[in-house]
Amino acid sequence: MRHIRNFCIIAHIDHGKSTLADRLLELTNTLSDRDMENQVLDDMDLEREKGITIKSHAIQMEYVHGGEKYLLNLIDTPGHVDFSYEVSRSIASCEGALLVVDSTQGVQAQTISNLYLAVDHGLEIIPVLNKIDMDSAQPEVVTDEVCDLLGCDPSDVFRVSARTGEGVAPLLDAIVERIPPPKGDPDAPLQALIFDSVFNQFRGIIAYFKVSNGSIRRGDKVKFFNTGMEYVADEVGVLKLNLQPREEISCGDVGYIISGIKRAVEVKVGDTITHVERPCSEAIAGFEEVKPMVFAGMYPVQADKFEELRATLEKFQLNDASFVYEPESSLALGFGFRCGFLGLLHLEIVQERLFREFNMDVITTVPNVSYKVYTTKGEVTDVHNPSGLPSPTVIDHIEEPWIRAQIISKSDFFGPIMKLCLDKRGILKGQHYITADRVELTYEMPLSEIVFDFYDKLKSISKGYASFDYHIIGFRPARLVKLDILLNGEPADALSTLIHEDHAYDFGRKICLKLKELIPRQQFDIAVQAAIGAKIIARETVRQVRKDVTAKCYGGDVTRKRKLLEKQKEGKKRMRQIGTVQVPQSAFMAVLKLD
Repeated sequence: MRHIRNFCIIAHIDHGKSTLADRLLELTNTLSDRDMENQVLDDMDLEREKGITIKSHAIQMEYVHGGEKYLLNLIDTPGHVDFSYEVSRSIASCEGALLVVDSTQGVQAQTISNLYLAVDHGLEIIPVLNKIDMDSAQPEVVTDEVCDLLGCDPSDVFRVSARTGEGVAPLLDAIVERIPPPKGDPDAPLQALIFDSVFNQFRGIIAYFKVSNGSIRRGDKVKFFNTGMEYVADEVGVLKLNLQPREEISCGDVGYIISGIKRAVEVKVGDTITHVERPCSEAIAGFEEVKPMVFAGMYPVQADKFEELRATLEKFQLNDASFVYEPESSLALGFGFRCGFLGLLHLEIVQERLFREFNMDVITTVPNVSYKVYTTKGEVTDVHNPSGLPSPTVIDHIEEPWIRAQIISKSDFFGPIMKLCLDKRGILKGQHYITADRVELTYEMPLSEIVFDFYDKLKSISKGYASFDYHIIGFRPARLVKLDILLNGEPADALSTLIHEDHAYDFGRKICLKLKELIPRQQFDIAVQAAIGAKIIARETVRQVRKDVTAKCYGGDVTRKRKLLEKQKEGKKRMRQIGTVQVPQSAFMAVLKLD
């Protein structure tokens, strides 16, 4: 165990974590030149296209220091706030962390947030300044920021360029010298924490774990502590770029287990693996239960694909433990699932991965957050969906979730950012100048206001400089109304939203205008209306496509034309009574992108 080091790389989005991981793999000769490529640990096409890390990736490296061989288990983590659950799981399986800061951008909101996570778990922090080869780098200024944040010496901060490899070699020595080896008793009963799992269609479920006490051998009879299920360990091994089988995984090490598990519900991330014959007395404290922030309905495009969608979501949840779902039904869309996500980017990624990895096309409804509804009888219910709202006569008051948001930006954009937050019902709680030209703003604001387009707007008004991080602080009373969208007098429940009273009129008008552009024209007029209860607050009409029935009349009495037009009018009336309006998926997505 003296020769094992478990560490992760944490940073704000796009500060060079994956590139630094590439250099560490090169220096330890973990991969051959043939296997080496940029961001080698980001194995999803989606990660490469968007240039972000979505999943944490574990890999084992071997490094010789002072004539002795060390095993380094590296976990590369995501940087975006929507994937902070992945980061918390990685931190729970490590003893140290490299805190990477971009020397052109300085300390950002997610840097601070991830650092606090690591400090809470008692990790040894090694500060690293990246991108020092860039023309716009300010190493001296950013070193001071990092020292203020960590309370360390400027000489403790490593300056590297992950792109060129400059300064990375001393970092490997520091990992061996400064990060403590894992603690644990090799002779105690087996205790191993599952921190991730994947589904393989040939071998069943592969669970990744870290051994805290004892050791596990191939062929051992093991059981999962929380579910109580028993298995035989068909194969155990370590995580290189591919899975590499071993006879034994010892205390303090990270590995994988294949035991022919077919059903996704049997493996829970955060569960403990122990032996059947000599079980441990208690489970390892796993990770805190994840709380989804944004809810949206997912429905199969063809109604008969419901069971297939259920099986797909089960497999998907193995790979993304922060995703939660439960069945629900909708008048317009039939049977589907109510899904919980950590944010809008997470929602977009899940939808894209379902399509690419499982070939599952889904319709996603307008995202919203969950509210607490207090009735006049004194009961409290959680409402995730506007259609689940009780009738207005029995509602005493509604409470909505509030967040504390940290925004770090250049001071030039101070004014526009304040205006944006005030428009979103934000309350300024504090401002703090980190340096002469960078300011940190702390706001309290409703979660529902940032769900839609807050992040996009913040990025555009700050020219991409502002960084944003948030956490939930509780529920507060709110004046909310249910806004219904009616198509030909029929409510389209997939488009209805709960919205603050003051914004309802503007939002209703915008949705009607947008739907007017997006709903295909029919043979009859379609009335698109926004309503609060029985009161219509906005209306647009999608004009009918009309055939010129009088074209064949080239003369004669006007009554001949009138007769044809009257006949057409009757047909349109009948058509309108039986005609249905199809709302395209682009309309659901467009509602999210309303300015």
